[in-house]
Amino acid sequence: MPAPARLPHVVVIGGGFAGLWATRALAGAPVRITLIDRGNHHLFQPLLYQVATAGLSAPDIAAPLRHILRRQDNVEVRMAEVRGIDPTARTVALDDGADGDGARENATTLTFDYLLLAAGATHAYFGNDRWAPYAPGLKTLEDALRLRRRLLTAFERAEAETDPAQRAAWLSFAIIGGGPTGVELAGTLAEIARHTLKREFRHIDPAQAKVRLIEAGPRVLASFPEELSEKARRQLQKLGVEVLTGTPVSDIDAEGYRLGDTVVPARTVVWAAGVAGSPLAASLGVPLDRAGRVAVESDLSVPGHPDVFVAGDLATIESDGRPVPGVAPAAKQMGRHVAKVIAGRMRGAGGSPFVYRDHGNLATIGRMAAVVDIGRMRLSGVVAWWFWLLAHVFFLIGFRNRLVVLLNWTWAYWSYQRAARIILGRDNPPDAPG
Repeated sequence: MPAPARLPHVVVIGGGFAGLWATRALAGAPVRITLIDRGNHHLFQPLLYQVATAGLSAPDIAAPLRHILRRQDNVEVRMAEVRGIDPTARTVALDDGADGDGARENATTLTFDYLLLAAGATHAYFGNDRWAPYAPGLKTLEDALRLRRRLLTAFERAEAETDPAQRAAWLSFAIIGGGPTGVELAGTLAEIARHTLKREFRHIDPAQAKVRLIEAGPRVLASFPEELSEKARRQLQKLGVEVLTGTPVSDIDAEGYRLGDTVVPARTVVWAAGVAGSPLAASLGVPLDRAGRVAVESDLSVPGHPDVFVAGDLATIESDGRPVPGVAPAAKQMGRHVAKVIAGRMRGAGGSPFVYRDHGNLATIGRMAAVVDIGRMRLSGVVAWWFWLLAHVFFLIGFRNRLVVLLNWTWAYWSYQRAARIILGRDNPPDAPG
């Protein structure tokens, strides 16, 4: 009796939008898939700031990868750290963690027929990595929980502080970067200070907190049309956010930040200004751009390695003469395209070029305030806010997540309260990481 035919092995690194959508698109293909991620969950990153600002809990915007893929029999999920990739030998080196006494690492090597690297991006401080402990960014659930602790603790420290200058420093918040994440964080933080915490403290007035959004470029939301960018700035100012544009930060330390020659005392600074590709891209041995991303071929394969693909934030490519943005819809489309190319390769077909379908940009600014840019439709204010809300609820994975998020937002809308205002863990001082 002949031995069963060996199924091609597809290794997917990263359980984000690109990796998960590629894995699901291969559900009916005659392949075996190994999906590798450092965590055990898929994260809906567009709502990560809601966890950081206590509007939602971590499980509201995340779901276990094993649960999502439980009915897809051709997938094995591995929670592991990828140590390196050899595209020529077609191997991936894993660290599966420590042994029983935690003393050493257990190394594993996987071989693959096809590889998708979709490990995402991390924070980029433009050569100023020493700022990282003082200005944390927001990419993972761990980042969100640390940031939530830092934001809420600042008000507690201000309440206990007797020195007026130190109290003012604790009530000074700076968001560096005027993209969607920075705008959403700044607007929500202003709402927390002016509404959520109202009448809860005895020695401070949270409404006196100073929230600054600092953007080095000429305007916030630079990827939006200029008219929507200006409306977003006005809506932020209406919420009480001070918007500074055209003024890059020149230094950040434990005491605050520097704008030009001016030192601004602030004990809470958040970084939302730049991203860099995962360090795993370097192990592919191909040229990277300044942000550490791979310039992929038209079918999303790596130059010189037609069976190795890169998708999501780690890939740089143009579609219709314009760079594909690092947003969730683009990552999903890339993941599905890679699955299509792999299925075609197994039939002996060539890889088709990736074409990005732009579904527009959305950003929320605060309660009943948002901007939407979809084709010829440009919205702002209340209508845009409702559009943003419904779109994000729709794209969440799982009925439970959609229901819980909708209920939390409904409660927050009527009460101004934020359900996840619990400080967990030890609050490290601003002069130490985390």
